[in-house]
Amino acid sequence: MKILTTGGAGFIGSNFIIYMMDKYPDYNIVNLDKLTYAGNLANLKSVENIPKYIFIRGDICDKETVKKAMKGCDIVVHFAAESHVDRSITGPSVFVETNVIGTEVLLEVAKELNIKRFHHVSTDEVFGTLSLDNLKEKFNESSPYSPRSPYSASKAGSDHLVRAFIETYDFPATISNCTNNYGPFQFPEKIIPLFITNALNNKPLPIYGAGLAIRDYLYVIDHCIAIDLILHKGKLGETYCIGGDSEKNGLEIADTILNLLNKPTTLKTFVKDRKGHDMRYAMDHSKITKELGWKPTVTFEEGIEKTIEWYRANG
Repeated sequence: MKILTTGGAGFIGSNFIIYMMDKYPDYNIVNLDKLTYAGNLANLKSVENIPKYIFIRGDICDKETVKKAMKGCDIVVHFAAESHVDRSITGPSVFVETNVIGTEVLLEVAKELNIKRFHHVSTDEVFGTLSLDNLKEKFNESSPYSPRSPYSASKAGSDHLVRAFIETYDFPATISNCTNNYGPFQFPEKIIPLFITNALNNKPLPIYGAGLAIRDYLYVIDHCIAIDLILHKGKLGETYCIGGDSEKNGLEIADTILNLLNKPTTLKTFVKDRKGHDMRYAMDHSKITKELGWKPTVTFEEGIEKTIEWYRANG
C-alpha cells in the first residue's frame, strides 16, 4: 500500500504519518508539503530516515508536482489547508487558493491516475454555529452548510468539490468533518498551544470576548485512528463526522491549563472578540461509532496533560 499524504508536515498530518508508519510498517508514505509557517519537518524526525517514507516539497496547486507525488499511490489523504480563522479574516485569498484550487488540482490528478481512494479531511466549521441556548444540539452528516468565515467558506468549497467528483465521476472518495484538534506538533496560534506556551512563559492568555464560545475538542491521535478506520472500512461516497465529546469554552481551557501549570489566574486577559465569532461547535459522531466502531478514547483532561508535557519538552 502506498499513501500520499498532503500537508504531512503540519500538525494533524505529521501525527497521522507517524501513527500509520508505526501501525503499518509495510506501507509506503509520500508526504507532499509546501512547508508554510505551520509545516515543520522536525515533527517527522522519528520517520525521516525510514526508506518507506518520502518527503516532497511542493504546492498542491502545482499540477505537475502533484502528479509526481501521486504517481504509483493507491490512496490520497488530503490534510493540506490554510486553517487559521484569524488569518483568513485578514487575508482570505490564500485560503481560496490553497483550500479550493489546491483541492481541485488534487482531485483532477487523482481522477487521471485512477487513484483507488481519496480521503478529504475537513472541519465542523463548514456547518456554521450552534446556539448556546440548546447544548443538546449537535452537527451531523445531514447538517446544512452555513460557513461564516473565509476559512470555513473555503473548506466548504473543497467539500463540495469532492462531493461533486463523487456524484459526477463516480469518484472513489470519502469525507470527514472533525472538531477542533489538539495535541503534539500544533503550531502555537490555536487556543490550546497558545495558552500552554504563553502560560509556560508567564505571558497573558488572550481570551476572546467573555470567553464563552464553546468548541468540541478532539485529541489528535483519536482523529488519526478515525481516519485509519475510514480508509480501511469506510464506505466510498460517505461522509463521517468525528467529535471529541469534550465541549469547553475559552475560560474553561484557560483555567484547566493554568491549574495544571500552577500559574496565576491573573494571566487571563480578555481581548476584543473575533469578527463573526461562531459561538459553539459540537459533533454527533454516532454514525462512525455505529458503522466503524470508533469513539474518542482520550479525555480532555488526559489530552491536555499529554499536550502540556509535549510543549514542556519541545520549547
